[in-house]
Amino acid sequence: MIRQQLAEWVGQAARAAREAGALEFETLPEFDIETPRNPQFGDFAANLAMLLARQARRNPREVAEAICQHLPAESNAWVERVEVAGAGFLNFYLKPNWAGEVVRHILEQGARYGSLTLGAGKRVLIEFVSANPTGPLTLGHGRNAAVGDTLARLYEAAGYTVEREFYINDGENSTQIRNFALSVLTRYRQLLGEPAEMPEDGYHGEYVKEIAQSIREQHGDDFAQGDPETVLKRFEQIAKQQMLQEQARDLEDFGVRFDRWLSEQSLYDASKVQKTLNALRERGYAYEHEGALWLKSIAFGDEKDRVLVRANGMPTYLAADVAYHRDKYERGYDLIIDLWGADHHGYVARMKAAMAALGYDPNRLHILIYQLVNLFRGAEPVRMSKRAGEFITLREVMDEIGVDALRFFYLLRSHDSTLDIDIELAKEQSEKNPVFYVQYAHARICSIERTAAERGVAMPDPAATDLSVLTHEAEIALVKKLADLPDEIALAVQHDAPHRLTAYALDVARAFHGFYTECRVLGAEPALQAARLLLTQATRLTLARALSLLGVSAPQRMEREETV
Repeated sequence: MIRQQLAEWVGQAARAAREAGALEFETLPEFDIETPRNPQFGDFAANLAMLLARQARRNPREVAEAICQHLPAESNAWVERVEVAGAGFLNFYLKPNWAGEVVRHILEQGARYGSLTLGAGKRVLIEFVSANPTGPLTLGHGRNAAVGDTLARLYEAAGYTVEREFYINDGENSTQIRNFALSVLTRYRQLLGEPAEMPEDGYHGEYVKEIAQSIREQHGDDFAQGDPETVLKRFEQIAKQQMLQEQARDLEDFGVRFDRWLSEQSLYDASKVQKTLNALRERGYAYEHEGALWLKSIAFGDEKDRVLVRANGMPTYLAADVAYHRDKYERGYDLIIDLWGADHHGYVARMKAAMAALGYDPNRLHILIYQLVNLFRGAEPVRMSKRAGEFITLREVMDEIGVDALRFFYLLRSHDSTLDIDIELAKEQSEKNPVFYVQYAHARICSIERTAAERGVAMPDPAATDLSVLTHEAEIALVKKLADLPDEIALAVQHDAPHRLTAYALDVARAFHGFYTECRVLGAEPALQAARLLLTQATRLTLARALSLLGVSAPQRMEREETV
């Protein structure tokens, strides 16, 4: 909030200096508003002058002086003085009452604190998870779900209209689904005592036996009778539907919802794949070579051209994916976000090339690649699942450590870096566990408020309370963190970086625990008690808002909760 306002004032000042002839530049570069490590250098510092010096052909300190002289008059409401320091930093010293104004603003905003209008009037589609309907959701899918869902919440908080979509990879040409159906059929026959061997690329998890048993219980022992291809199709439909239902249940329990589940096969049924291939031909970016149809993706920066239709007439996965993304563009979204696994890194260039070949702006498509997740139990890696066999399921980890801990741990690191999760740490009820540390800060504030009520201390009226008494170093440090939430939301959206919110929540919790240690709330001098009660309430609202954006609960009571 404060950073954003200071940035606006500094930008206004630079433009005003240009209009007055004090500075010359064409474009205003992106610049930072930072908190100096040494409080002697002010509450906040801007580095614009150093970035603008080359354009202005002036010494950075001279540029800083020109900006300083043209700061808008309204900045006086918060800024006590501005100094030019070092190589050209603008150091801002805020008035003593600024902290109280931040607290009042948060209390006025309530649960909507941090909401922005960055995306007003803009529509965003976020497609994530999109797991094959051939098995339970894995630990890796869980990371995809946590990142995608939190990103959607952040975009909504920033004012965008957001839609969430799950793409079902169920095209008729899918060898994976065919092998999955063959695996279920084999297990079904084995249940009947028939000799049947699993296909070479079959699925061996216990869940396959569970589906086979379910089919037998629902449809009896004659369900595999008839033409082999018809039987296989029958098993494919039922097995796929059961798997999708299980995936949907797991995601719902994980706090993730989708506005639309879109089937790959529906693109074929509506002739959208064929129409897309025709459009590429008409635009001159699809050509035949050695009996196959190729996308001329090298024309748009890809390392080589890609096959759309094989020589045997079967479309590749790319053909349907291009049609799917064309469908997204035609639905009119201002921004399209995909979240793909690490093994899809090579597909980014070809998909952007395909969109450019179809005449769309590839910059409207953001493709985020998330990296692998490693699970540990203490120092020992966990590699296998009893139910899935070859991988660890989301459900197993979610049931053991809980939704809150798992979502928080998924978001501790940027999605493009490998993540290690320690089950034992995630279950630990101590400050070593990051999610416990944050939730405990919220519960501790709730304890303060309950104790106040028990003592007959009413929550003060923000409008009638003197908040200028909030001057202690720990109070100021806490308010600065609270004021950062709108900026953190903006930065998380601008950089597609939801992990910023876990870092922010930890910073707020750390600042609050420091304040709680240094500053007595209940029992302090009456004016100070009133101000600190409102500060704790603003902290509770901010923590609850941050946790809500992460899809994590904000409990009112926890173990180790203290009376105040």
